[in-house]
Amino acid sequence: MISGNNQRLSFSGLFSVYYHSLFNYPLGEMELIKWEAGASCGQYILPDFEIESKAGQYFLKGKEGLIYKKKKRERISQRKIEIASKGIKVLKMIPTIKFIGLTGALAMKSADSDSDIDLLLICQKGYLWTSRLVAIFLLKLFNIPIRRFGQKSQNNKLCLNMWLDGTSLSWPKNQRNVYTAHEISQIIPLINKNHTYEHFLWQNTWIKSFWPNATRIRKIGSLKPQKIDGLGIIETLARKLQYGYMRPKITRETVTKTRAIFHPRDWSARVLGSFKDK
Repeated sequence: MISGNNQRLSFSGLFSVYYHSLFNYPLGEMELIKWEAGASCGQYILPDFEIESKAGQYFLKGKEGLIYKKKKRERISQRKIEIASKGIKVLKMIPTIKFIGLTGALAMKSADSDSDIDLLLICQKGYLWTSRLVAIFLLKLFNIPIRRFGQKSQNNKLCLNMWLDGTSLSWPKNQRNVYTAHEISQIIPLINKNHTYEHFLWQNTWIKSFWPNATRIRKIGSLKPQKIDGLGIIETLARKLQYGYMRPKITRETVTKTRAIFHPRDWSARVLGSFKDK
């Protein structure tokens, strides 16, 4: 239903307000600009809805209470980022880990009190599984809580749920949609060695067709991984050891030589299912 405040916004604005409402996230004036919907969003048909605005925030009709929740979640998120800093300092010591970034709700500063701390880690070419094994060992050694498979309690635990090898930065074409574009666009870099983050974005310029203002993408030379001798055999053993442990538990997870992505719930399908079919 296009009426009232809906008439004040273009399709890109309406799309953005509706999309973020799926995550109970009202948008401020500047956020409407940052998260302006791009041309590729035109493939999705919006359902009927009405929006309201108050205190510079736009939200679906009847969801005014989200303004207060948004402020509360911002405070919670800031505390979680501070909690994460100790673990990040440990992970930074591992030379084969080239990038660490916040993902998920925490990256939007919209985490609840019982949320974990989702991280994306990009590793030196050929050392993903060695890096992961060392990371888990060091975090346990320094008594830093990490979320393990199947654990219900997740409050303030580091969740190392996305691992990429430096040769596997481009997102698969069959997974490129408005949801994954947003997830990539909202990443907050915490550790960025050798411009790895910039190379990651350059390999995923397609996100700009969905959210053109969310990130600045620029090419910085070529990614030249430094060879670390003597880890080839160790990497193979580390991968076989971890895969053997994971194999009975794998459902929707992605586990390959160059990728380890642990998202048992398909949020992408849920989000895309909220739009009308053409």
